[in-house]
Amino acid sequence: MAARALCAVSPVATDPYADCLSASWLSARLAVDAARIDAMRRSGQLIGVRPPGSSTWLYPAWQFAGGRPRPVVRRIVAAAREAGLDERELYDLLCRPLGLGARPEGPRRLADLVAAGRDDQVVAAVRAARPRA
Repeated sequence: MAARALCAVSPVATDPYADCLSASWLSARLAVDAARIDAMRRSGQLIGVRPPGSSTWLYPAWQFAGGRPRPVVRRIVAAAREAGLDERELYDLLCRPLGLGARPEGPRRLADLVAAGRDDQVVAAVRAARPRA
């Protein structure tokens, strides 16, 4: 998982879910039952997203470090739920380019800030977000 753990995907990648892992992949890699992974998502321990038209949950690789979910994931999910964001809106927010203030050599998405350990900044951005109308 180390090779996929950081945000190796360009914000202009053609597959917006290229940085995600399937529950079956996580189950095999982490030696955790797929049902437990789903329970972790539902309880806010993991960020999961369903691509449009899919019934399969995918899990962004950047939320893991050392084979475990980063501690900030619970805070991010809680902030998203408080803000009224659904799973896809949260994933889209975390993977959206940061904008004009982002430097080419620095983080390009909130997900990159997660990987860099800038937890408070990410949680504040998620808390300030609003759901799509």
